[in-house]
Amino acid sequence: MATILNIETSTEVCSVVLAKDGETLFEKESAEGLNHSELLTVFIEELFAENNLQMQILDAVAVSKGPGSYTGLRIGVSVAKGLCYALEIPLIAVGTLDALGFYVSQNFNHSEATVAGTILFCPMIDARRMEVYTALYNTKGEKIKPVSAEIIDENSFASFLKEYKICFFGNGAAKCRSLLNHVNASFEGPSKTSARFMQKLAERKYNNNKFENVAYFEPFYLKNFVATIPKNKLLK
Repeated sequence: MATILNIETSTEVCSVVLAKDGETLFEKESAEGLNHSELLTVFIEELFAENNLQMQILDAVAVSKGPGSYTGLRIGVSVAKGLCYALEIPLIAVGTLDALGFYVSQNFNHSEATVAGTILFCPMIDARRMEVYTALYNTKGEKIKPVSAEIIDENSFASFLKEYKICFFGNGAAKCRSLLNHVNASFEGPSKTSARFMQKLAERKYNNNKFENVAYFEPFYLKNFVATIPKNKLLK
């Protein structure tokens, strides 16, 4: 039973949700692009000001920990840490794919396949080219294939597709559709992340006292950040 501010900045979406007992009270969200440094703190301030609330009502701050955009994750985690320090409240980290997988497994109707337990849920976060960050979840939202960076081709998930229907979704799913054309592959569900998808898992972690060390917590980048040098810097 907690009031938690949920922050999602791991993709192109900048999203904040104030939730109580795992249910949305108020939210602010933009999917216009990676401008989280401009929007995130403004969204949080507006959310509290517009609803005449004080930040002292917060019991914890939850942040999407990745994988996803290196810059987006750093911004979200930095703001979450700052709030936790200032308010002396716990920090909760929720896996980006875990939030997507759990939300879709619990909220989307996939006919008789869901009841029979013959469907799996595969969130995909766009990485680059034909690469995605992904994992597999069952109908309870439990992870059955660990988070990994996968380069998708026509043989991806072949062993699972022989036995299960798989629902692919997330902002990396559309580019994989032409390759994953198995009869058991479907593409439905949300294409974007949202802080709303985090709130149930954040509430569960709060109730189980699963908190992060505010001083030492780092996002789950999955891959090392590779900085690129503009071409005009090389032309001398």
